[in-house]
Amino acid sequence: MKTGKTSEIVHRFNHAFEEHNPELLDDIIGQNCVMESIQPAPDGTRYEGYDVNLAFWRAMAADRANRFESEDIFVMGDRANIRWRFHFGDGGSLRGVSLIRVRDGRIVEALAYAKTAGQSAPLPE
Repeated sequence: MKTGKTSEIVHRFNHAFEEHNPELLDDIIGQNCVMESIQPAPDGTRYEGYDVNLAFWRAMAADRANRFESEDIFVMGDRANIRWRFHFGDGGSLRGVSLIRVRDGRIVEALAYAKTAGQSAPLPE
């Protein structure tokens, strides 16, 4: 896959969370997408399939009490590393990274890891 296409998909993915616009996610998630969230520690939760991943990410993108801030994005081929900061509504935050893989213009894998050191993020169930 060309890095340009991966960059476009990752930009749109991030924009959905930064702008609280869940509709941007609808056609960029692969049918067999696998995602591992950061909670519960230490291994997170594994989600498989379009519907469950879309529902999880739509809820997160629609949440206006909390927000994501992309700190750095690195794209190489069909993969992207996104370093981010998740800001809680109460003023706290945590930092993390998502490892993304794109195939045929859709996200097929998203593995998230965070520096939580005793913090827990209020993420969708």
